Amino acid sequence: MLRMEIALFLVLVFVSFVYFSAERKNTPLHKTFSVILVAMLFHLVFDGATLYTVNHLDTVPRLLNDILHRFFIGSLLFIVYLFYLYIAILVQEEAGNPRRFDPAAAVFLVASELGAIFLPVHYAVTPHGNYSDGIHVTVCYVAVAFYLIMCVRLLLLYGKHLDNKKRFAIGAALAVEICVCLLQGLYHHWLISGMGLTLMTLSFYLTLENPDILRAELTEQKMSMLYLKSQVNPHFLYNTLDAIRIQAQLNGDDKVASLLMRLVDFFRMSVKVDRPMVALDEELELMEAYMELMCYRYPELECRYDIDPELGDVLVPNFILQPIVENSLLHGLKNKGYRGSVTVSAHKARQSGCMELLVTDTGGGFAPGVREKVEDMLLHYQKQPAKLEGNSIGLLNVQKRIKLLCGKDCGLSYTENPDGGVTARLLLRINRETENKS
Repeated sequence: MLRMEIALFLVLVFVSFVYFSAERKNTPLHKTFSVILVAMLFHLVFDGATLYTVNHLDTVPRLLNDILHRFFIGSLLFIVYLFYLYIAILVQEEAGNPRRFDPAAAVFLVASELGAIFLPVHYAVTPHGNYSDGIHVTVCYVAVAFYLIMCVRLLLLYGKHLDNKKRFAIGAALAVEICVCLLQGLYHHWLISGMGLTLMTLSFYLTLENPDILRAELTEQKMSMLYLKSQVNPHFLYNTLDAIRIQAQLNGDDKVASLLMRLVDFFRMSVKVDRPMVALDEELELMEAYMELMCYRYPELECRYDIDPELGDVLVPNFILQPIVENSLLHGLKNKGYRGSVTVSAHKARQSGCMELLVTDTGGGFAPGVREKVEDMLLHYQKQPAKLEGNSIGLLNVQKRIKLLCGKDCGLSYTENPDGGVTARLLLRINRETENKS
């Protein structure tokens, strides 16, 4: 058995090295998993130590045996609590479920840890092997059962909001741990609790936290963005337009030359696909070029700006404003003959360290049933199949890239205005280029 604990420890050392050396966002989910990895390494050390001491009761001092067992049980309870917390955070991010039971779970952890520290430890000696039993171990079984029930409850109530990969990962991990707990309860001398927790950790790592999977998602989003841009910005097009602009200027048609210049600017700036993040000023410059052309085409259309000058150097995902503004025009102001206004504003959000970009139109608002479809698409963006056509691909692509590049707590949402029209709200982290270089 001791060999198995050593093998499990070495496996998790390798996983931890790969995980901590990979680039990743420091989201609450990833921070929790990081703590799980570290706690598991300490737990397996105590697990291996107690496997030796409990089978050498005649040579190991009773006090040392008791201390190691208390650390072993205490770390086990803490890890199972962390698994519950990890699943609760995941469900909150995917389903929007408030974590109402977190305080109760924390209180139960404190109570069970106190039991692990102060309750007497008893050892059973059998021909098949020795193990600890009595009230000390009973508290451990009750605590583990409590957290597993909490996890199963989350999966049953909110599993339908998770994509198949995450639902399967959680279900498989819980099934493995429940089976290990049942076997440990039936055969006390097996001492396989460390194996169950290690398998849960590996299940989450391989399916949810693997850096290669996260990089693949980033590549998928970049390819989707490249496709979108390839529909409107081939280099030959803006080079040709620039040639026409020069000819118009030579012919003395300054108005046409000016419009062609803005169109050239739009295509030139939209070609920048090598950077996933750009300064807000650059993103606004692209959007202004687009809106200037649209306002010339539709004279009764107006565009206003309300931008906090302190936010100009904040990094935002590339090419996110133009699809939002275009959506406001096509689905809001088109039905009103493009009569109205679009207002773009950028200010610091109430949420610390974030800003919000607002795109407000005075259009006709959502058609019946459309708002619910848009909200569902944005909420369950990860479950949406990849598609390269349709009216919603621009919004879906924006949502996916914001979540990927800025974190799960950021994103795109819509509200209806009291006076008509809708407002698109983009919540983004305040991250400046100078901060990235430091």
